Amino acid sequence: MTQSAALLDRLADLVARARRAGADGADALVAESRSLEVACRMGKRETLERAESLDLGLRVFVGDRQASVATGDLSLRTLDALVERAVAMAKAAPPDPLAFLAPAAMLAQTFPDLDLVDPGEPTPEQLGALALAAEAAALDVAGVGNSEGGGASWGVTAIALATSNGFAGSYARTGASFSTTAIAKRDGVMERDYDYSSATHLADLADPAVIGRSAGERAVRRLGARRVKSQAVPVVFEQRLAGGLVRSFAGAINGAAIARGVSYLKDKLGQPVFGPGVQIVDDPLRTRGMASKPFDGEGLPARALNLIEDGVLTTWTLDLRAAAKLGLTSNGRASRGIGSNPSPGVTNLDMQPGALSPEALIGDIRSGLFITELIGHGGDMATGDYSRGASGYWIENGALAYPVNELTIAGNLKDMFLALTPANDLIRRGSVNAPTVRIDGMTVAGQ
Repeated sequence: MTQSAALLDRLADLVARARRAGADGADALVAESRSLEVACRMGKRETLERAESLDLGLRVFVGDRQASVATGDLSLRTLDALVERAVAMAKAAPPDPLAFLAPAAMLAQTFPDLDLVDPGEPTPEQLGALALAAEAAALDVAGVGNSEGGGASWGVTAIALATSNGFAGSYARTGASFSTTAIAKRDGVMERDYDYSSATHLADLADPAVIGRSAGERAVRRLGARRVKSQAVPVVFEQRLAGGLVRSFAGAINGAAIARGVSYLKDKLGQPVFGPGVQIVDDPLRTRGMASKPFDGEGLPARALNLIEDGVLTTWTLDLRAAAKLGLTSNGRASRGIGSNPSPGVTNLDMQPGALSPEALIGDIRSGLFITELIGHGGDMATGDYSRGASGYWIENGALAYPVNELTIAGNLKDMFLALTPANDLIRRGSVNAPTVRIDGMTVAGQ
């Protein structure tokens, strides 16, 4: 990786040249990444891929107009042309009085150490061993006769940002993961399922034997699936799927969507959106977090934010532009890609665990659905209408009775959130997580 100090000096020089070329302000972002990925099947390694990239984005302001450009070539000749092109584009762009750089007083001054970089880079053999061990454990499960294979990956990404109003900062983050998918067969019918583990540090990954055995057992349990009649029942989302509901919530409180008036939660600030006791926290400062960072995409300091407190919606996710349009102040949620303008986003987003175990959560359900797989897009941002294909297990008298498939679940996210009860089994598998959750009164369409 390029040394961060040298890279920041180059970015500072670039924004200074943009000022000299006629820009009133500018910021420059560099993302440098390196990755390694291994795929295997039936005990043999099939593919090995390695990738490296270095990309730069420049945003310039001329009056109340802005333009963004990007390149993968950091030679001086290319950067000179990039500056000229960006300034010319900004002069021709439509005015946008809500686009601006953060005032110096708002910029991050210190950068906490979040332990985001694993110092050791694995070899292809080490990655392959993870995937092969997981697959072998899956194939050892009685009833599993085949595999769709598995894989393991590792990567590191370094981010550097400099602005013409004095900000300069950088950070890096590693990530590693492995997975396997097992195929079970009985009476000519096959079912498949998978499991995986991911973390910023290799040492924090789960035991591949545990992951593989889980994938195999999940596949076997799905054999003999039935269909059920259409009805309204309690629906329980398995822990590793429940984070999707939190993602839907995050999209609905995105400040840009609120400013455009296209969110089903646009009138709910300060009101109950979930039931009492529900807490949702976005924390970019989590040690070894999958989406942790010391500052946001506009150079503002990162800080934890309680989005839901005791069921009540406390704020929107805001970057500078969305905040200005809503008459508010940014809460440091700007995210951005190379060559694109900032937009609000989330980082490490968790629904906090509740008081009940998953077993207790379903213990009083006489008839209901426990979902282990979802198909389709999900919710409508404007209305909150929610419909997805589903499979899992039918609940009878408080226990999982038999596998079911070819179902559709439907509801409205506003009603679903208010009826949601979280269990106590939060496990962080990625950047957005939730425990197992129960939602009463959903429509299950089957036969």
